[in-house]
Amino acid sequence: MKNNNYCLFLFSLLFSFSCTEKTEKQVKNEQVMTILIQPFKDLNSESLIFVTQKIRKVYPQVKVLEAIDFPEYAYYSERNRYRADSLIGFLNQRTKEDFVTIGLTSKDISVTKGKTKDFGVMGLGYRPGKACIASKFRLSKKNADEQFFKIALHELGHTQGLSHCPEKTCFMRAAEGQNYTDEETDFCTKCKTFLKNKNWKFRSI
Repeated sequence: MKNNNYCLFLFSLLFSFSCTEKTEKQVKNEQVMTILIQPFKDLNSESLIFVTQKIRKVYPQVKVLEAIDFPEYAYYSERNRYRADSLIGFLNQRTKEDFVTIGLTSKDISVTKGKTKDFGVMGLGYRPGKACIASKFRLSKKNADEQFFKIALHELGHTQGLSHCPEKTCFMRAAEGQNYTDEETDFCTKCKTFLKNKNWKFRSI
């Protein structure tokens, strides 16, 4: 009888441990990344609202932060620009685990590309990463906010691990020094599947 009670106790203990372990794993798997939208003070509120609403249709877990000043060390006075890599480093330091920050600005930004020390870009994001930056400076005046949104999604895609895509209508198309955003309509099937596996919830864009 004592042996039976001991076996029952041992089984209950092991079962309890197994259930606890499973629950912890489930909780970990259910943790969802939050996209932090960090506007810099130069960006107008209309552009911020437009981009935020559009991003929420693709990835609902979004939080908008208070606008901030640029870090002084990111300014490149020779060209009156801000270094995109320095801005990403700045945002990285402010981004905790399970968050990704995208900085939004209307100022010109640049990065070193190959032999070009200061190459102007519309955005920059590392693959993977927890911060990226998008600029409105080089976009068309006619539909700048729509293009701005597409640049933001492109850079966020890089943070999730996506590389450039050969599909001409995909948001992950490489810019190659041009602005092709008007030709881009959505993530291609391959890129969208990749992001769905990262808990992205696609609705109508």
